[in-house]
Amino acid sequence: MARRLDSINDSKKTNVRASFQALRFIPRFFKEIGQVSPLLFTLNLLSRLINAFAPVVILWVGKLIIDEIIAQVAATSPDYTTLWNYVLIEFGVTIIADIINRVIAITDGLLGDQYNIVSSEKMIRKTSKIDMVHLEDSEFYDKLERARQQTQGRVGLMSLALGQLQSLISIATLIAGLIYFQPLLIILLALSIIPLFINEIRFSGQQYSLSRSWTTERRELDYLRYIGANDKTAKEIKLFGLTDFIANRFKTLSQQYYQINKKLTVKRSIYSAIFNVLGVVCYYAAYLVIIKSVLEGTITVGELTFLSASFNRLRNTLQSFFTSFTRITQSALYLKDYFDFIDLEIPDEHKNALPLPKVVREGFEIQDVHFSYPGSEHQVLKGVSFQLKAGEKMAFVGQNGAGKTTLIKLLLRFYEPTQGAILLDGVNINRYNKAEYQQMFGVIFQDFFRYEFTLRENIAVGDIGSVTDDNRIQEAARLSLANEVIEGLSLGYDTQLGKRFKDGQELSGGQWQKVALARAYMKDAQVMVLDEPISALDARAEYEVFERFIALTEGKTSIIISHRFSTVRMADRILVLKDGKILELGTHDQLMQTPSLYAELFELQAQGYK
Repeated sequence: MARRLDSINDSKKTNVRASFQALRFIPRFFKEIGQVSPLLFTLNLLSRLINAFAPVVILWVGKLIIDEIIAQVAATSPDYTTLWNYVLIEFGVTIIADIINRVIAITDGLLGDQYNIVSSEKMIRKTSKIDMVHLEDSEFYDKLERARQQTQGRVGLMSLALGQLQSLISIATLIAGLIYFQPLLIILLALSIIPLFINEIRFSGQQYSLSRSWTTERRELDYLRYIGANDKTAKEIKLFGLTDFIANRFKTLSQQYYQINKKLTVKRSIYSAIFNVLGVVCYYAAYLVIIKSVLEGTITVGELTFLSASFNRLRNTLQSFFTSFTRITQSALYLKDYFDFIDLEIPDEHKNALPLPKVVREGFEIQDVHFSYPGSEHQVLKGVSFQLKAGEKMAFVGQNGAGKTTLIKLLLRFYEPTQGAILLDGVNINRYNKAEYQQMFGVIFQDFFRYEFTLRENIAVGDIGSVTDDNRIQEAARLSLANEVIEGLSLGYDTQLGKRFKDGQELSGGQWQKVALARAYMKDAQVMVLDEPISALDARAEYEVFERFIALTEGKTSIIISHRFSTVRMADRILVLKDGKILELGTHDQLMQTPSLYAELFELQAQGYK
């Protein structure tokens, strides 16, 4: 059964005031759109400005046509020249308006596509600057999800907002016509529209509140969809009989959202229906006022058609305007999420940063390092101190949860120590520019990502600027044994990997690890880190890979994490961690002479091979 998460019961509401306050982001939004393509943006605005006058011009010419027809019918010697001129004018205005509408549609589409590209790229680049401590935080990830999920919505907001400018001009011209002939109609118009507008604003805020509070649940629903219908999870779902569990969990969570949304939708529809009846009553009251004016002879039949058509068009335009306006205020709330994310302050890594040493001379010194993950009181590392000398190959050994990978993350500055310091050539690593510092490392993690790119691109990830350098890619593949993978691929290095895209081919776990290892050889890094990236290889292949790694990293500082002691013993020194503390540190021979954890684990593993 699906769990009921706290945010389902989130009582926090977004009120009308908050909806209007969100509109302050619209000018900045327009500025961004204008910067995407100034020419298209200007053409779009001019087209809308011209077309804004089309409705009142067509109605006025229609009024002239009717009055002229009546005049010519009553005339003893009719002259239809003026009449046909009016018809031609109306015809011309209609054609021109249609052409301009098509220009608007084209520029809307092109601007939307370009803005989609630019805003998505901004989010990708911004995310790359966010520290791991934030990206692994669920609340922060919800904010990221809200900003990301409305990419297409922002494109729709662009068309809506630009359309509102056009509608405002049309509304102003139509109102001017009504005031000129019959000011009373404006009061009736206000009575028919304003209550409906207030109702829409009220419910759009509630809709946003619901959507915002359900960010976590939507992510869970997306996850359930993914694992429930995916080739990577299909085997376990079938074997463990998880189909009913996943399907029922998805159904229960979806039904909870459905019931909440249903209540809001029905309530909104009832109020809208009541206010719409009020609008219809006001419309026919206005119609009676216009008919009365004709019967009294204060306006002509042509003016009757102009007023009735203007009132009807104005009411529909206003209703559409206010409905769009509520959609804009709702979208502006999502726009706030986007700008809040884009405006996140990222510490200036270049400010006061020390120049990174071109060559590591002394190495790393870890001084009394303690660490707890954010939001947790559990200490993963407890007073770790040791030296990793320049050019030394050190292996980290320990049982699961000992802190090996966490120590690597601190060395890579994914996190900062809770206490203590890490020095590089005698300088605290937090004094260096983080991006430049991280480029010193060539790293392959045990949970490396399987990019569904071509094989060539997967290897070139280690140094993506060399994606067209066939010699480097082939050499990296040879060193990592990934060249053996290519033998079974029809298109060689250009083979699409993964099943997500057409003609994609899936690799085995061991094959993927060889490809991932090739990335490390693509990067001529000063410090190399292998965090159990080849656990899926057989013992012989792993031994061969490590032999090559040791030989090829001669003179470079290296860190190796592995559970296979036949490869670990190749390291210059071995660091043994237990419960976040250093238990042993020395060469393989030194550690084997001490009856402690390393010797015990080595003997246990050796027994398995006898």
